[in-house]
Amino acid sequence: MLAKVLTSSYLGIKGYIVTVETDMSNGLPSFDIVGLPDVTIKEAKERIRVAIKNSGFDFPNRKIIVNLAPANTKKEGSSFDLPVAISVLKSSEQINPKISPYEIAIIGELSLDGSVKRVDGALLMTISALENGIKKIIVPYENRAECSIVKGIDVFPVKTLKEAAEILDNPQNTTPYKVEIDEMNLLDTFTYDVDFSEVKGQEYVKRAVEVAVAGMHNLLLIGPPGNGKTMIAQRIPTILPPMTFEESLEVTKIYSCAGLLKDGQALITARPFRSPHHTSSSIAIIGGGRVPKPGEVSLAHNGVLFLDEFPEFDKKTIEVLRQPLEDGYVTISRVNASIEYPARFMLVCSMNPCKCGYFLSDERECTCTPAQIKQYLGRISGPILDRIDVQVEVKLVKLENFNSSICKDSAAMRKEVERARQIQLERFKGLGIFYNSQMKGSLVNKFCKLSKKEKQLLERAFTTLGLSLRGYTKILKVARTIADLEGSEEIKAEHLQEAISYRLLERRLI
Repeated sequence: MLAKVLTSSYLGIKGYIVTVETDMSNGLPSFDIVGLPDVTIKEAKERIRVAIKNSGFDFPNRKIIVNLAPANTKKEGSSFDLPVAISVLKSSEQINPKISPYEIAIIGELSLDGSVKRVDGALLMTISALENGIKKIIVPYENRAECSIVKGIDVFPVKTLKEAAEILDNPQNTTPYKVEIDEMNLLDTFTYDVDFSEVKGQEYVKRAVEVAVAGMHNLLLIGPPGNGKTMIAQRIPTILPPMTFEESLEVTKIYSCAGLLKDGQALITARPFRSPHHTSSSIAIIGGGRVPKPGEVSLAHNGVLFLDEFPEFDKKTIEVLRQPLEDGYVTISRVNASIEYPARFMLVCSMNPCKCGYFLSDERECTCTPAQIKQYLGRISGPILDRIDVQVEVKLVKLENFNSSICKDSAAMRKEVERARQIQLERFKGLGIFYNSQMKGSLVNKFCKLSKKEKQLLERAFTTLGLSLRGYTKILKVARTIADLEGSEEIKAEHLQEAISYRLLERRLI
């Protein structure tokens, strides 16, 4: 008997439907899976055989051929175990589903005892099923939360193969799993052990951080060792604006396919803050591998990627940041497919100005030669530095400032950031972007208009500092954010002057 079961898989963060076709015939007993399966799926034959027996069913002693259609797409992963097992049971007439195979999809990995284990990318597969008109899906119990946030599809979590078979035989006796999501309350319930009030005497730097976060602009902190660069960066999550539901769903998709969602976790609601070590490879940062997985730039999507000791990263690793910084996504090409992962993140870097760390210091003499300083700074190429909107020097804190009790805390900074963010959300409603840093071309011209006086100021800065056209545009975007923080509809001269001051460090180092 020929049996069909629908399942789903994914490539990158996009799912697609797979039809599992099983046919049994007389002949020498065999069990073959065709349709471009990878090694994991080929090994599934023994798992499925034993799981069926240990679940109280009989494994047919016949010639069995399973086809995974479309046959021209390579299938990877263990999520095909459960649908293949169900199709074998259906083909051997050990179960008689009361529901059409085109109304329900099935995903899940099997253990030898017949239990169903969690799979990566369950959220993507559920979304794909819904987009293809499927209204029901059977998923592993551990994936229940992430799958249930998809509205419009009934999710049936199962712990064993036998449970899945019972749902198909008696669907009317089973209640789908539901998660009620209060979007606004979910997205603003974070507590942190650190606070910006602990950062003493760096008010100028804190102001630059506030501007950068408000518009999600890239940030570079540079200065002698021990002045608080890492400390400041680690407190950035305390003032990050909450994600919208759409942003949260995007991040959850990435973490789902990377297998980083916790058991029972429905959504990633806190903005990601990723801080890879400087020994990380370019593949770890950008993504890839034999079976392509998202890298740190994608795991930081809609959040922050913090690279401490920036020049210590391999030069190749630093250079691969160019595309995601400019385009907001990464493309990983393989022989069989080209995979695209989103990667819109705020880049935060910290670095010393030279090997000894005291090139810019007024308190201690630098021991590096000009050649050593040039070599050290040369690890950061001009094109990368040009893509960093806000560059600020972190100077030595004097003792009288360190003992000062007057210090802006995270709550006050976050309140100002959220006010500026709300202005941007209203401005970009319906345009598919959320922050000033995401503006391109015509949007910059539309929302960053300058009067004659401001135009002349920016033109002088362009000539004097030798800015690139990208640098010119980034100053406009930062000035727009500063104006938003001040609640001003127009970009004024003082806003431009502050934005220009955040590019002076780049010229000082060159």
